[in-house]
Amino acid sequence: MFNVETIRKDFPILQRQVNGKPLVYFDNAATSQTPQRVIDAIVDYYSNYNANIHRGVHSLSQEATDKYEEARLKIQKHFNAKKSHEIIMTSGTTHGINLVASGFTSLLKKGDEVIVSALEHHSNIVPWQMLCERSGAVLKVIPMNDEGELVMSAYDDLLSEKTKLVFVNHISNALGTINPIESIIKKAHAVGAAVLVDGAQACPHIKADVQALDVDFYVVSAHKMCGPTGVGMLYGKEEWLSKLPPYQGGGEMIAEVSFEKTTYAGLPHKFEAGTPNICGGIAFGAAIDYMNNIGFKKIDAYEHELLEYATKRLLEIEGLKIYGTSKHKTSVVSFNLNGIHPYDVGTLLDKMGVAVRTGHHCAQPIMDYFKIPGTIRASFAFYNTKAEIDVLVEGVKKAKMMLS
Repeated sequence: MFNVETIRKDFPILQRQVNGKPLVYFDNAATSQTPQRVIDAIVDYYSNYNANIHRGVHSLSQEATDKYEEARLKIQKHFNAKKSHEIIMTSGTTHGINLVASGFTSLLKKGDEVIVSALEHHSNIVPWQMLCERSGAVLKVIPMNDEGELVMSAYDDLLSEKTKLVFVNHISNALGTINPIESIIKKAHAVGAAVLVDGAQACPHIKADVQALDVDFYVVSAHKMCGPTGVGMLYGKEEWLSKLPPYQGGGEMIAEVSFEKTTYAGLPHKFEAGTPNICGGIAFGAAIDYMNNIGFKKIDAYEHELLEYATKRLLEIEGLKIYGTSKHKTSVVSFNLNGIHPYDVGTLLDKMGVAVRTGHHCAQPIMDYFKIPGTIRASFAFYNTKAEIDVLVEGVKKAKMMLS
């Protein structure tokens, strides 16, 4: 059984107050909260076996290495990667995207084309613009419609033998739209292009199977799925990771070093230069265990209830407009009140203990499409409740009354 009140007890921060009011945390798309189990894993590492990994012969180093590599195996199993060395530990989604973009600099030539979507986070736009500047490749964009969905017929028209790479998010962080990545991947492969999917917003809601998707690269951040900040994962097919040059040079990623020549280590170490976020990686594994123990089907069903309830309640407010109305979306509601700046609403909601995100959500092209400065974004997780949504709705009503 899914019992949200029992689950909420796992999250210490949900018991606190903000500005004298019980915290209502609706900024989950920016970062999720951390359960005690994951906090305990962090404390355990620093209390009992804090040591550097892979190179030490002493007991603490071996224990830390075992725990870190166990976490890699948990991540491999969760995303169903074929091999554990296809899992590259990173500092987060942005790191993973930049790693791939850097590697493709030597594989692209002038006139090649790469495709991104209009729904992307800046982290899945800027690195590819920089790649195009370095390589002479041309950036193409899949347009969006008024519902916040990609125009797939336009994607068909963009694809050609010149297309070498396609980049798209699994779920839009700004609108909650779930993109048809299965079709996007299949069509890209038909013209010989590789595909990178930004799974940062999908990983807390969807258990992505990278083999079933046949995706070439998939990137996530642990802090989106109840883990710590500063750690994430890049999945890459072995054949692609073998082609790409190292992103950084340093310790750990080498086989032999001399002043005449350096040879690189095999996967995954080739892309993991320097001391990693050992504690973060171990806690990432603990977070994956925690979410799988609850069950992603249960999480999805409950969050869909929250989304439908919040959408219905918010639309009762006259002058409120929701942006992103795709039939296929996750638990994100982006909205504005007519004639009122989103920042002002967010500031007043904070005074009432309600945490939402305001602005363009690092997705400025989406806001430009709708000709707005930004939105108020309420994003829900499996530990939120309908009663909290009622608090949000009453807060928005109060803000409207005060600011109109």
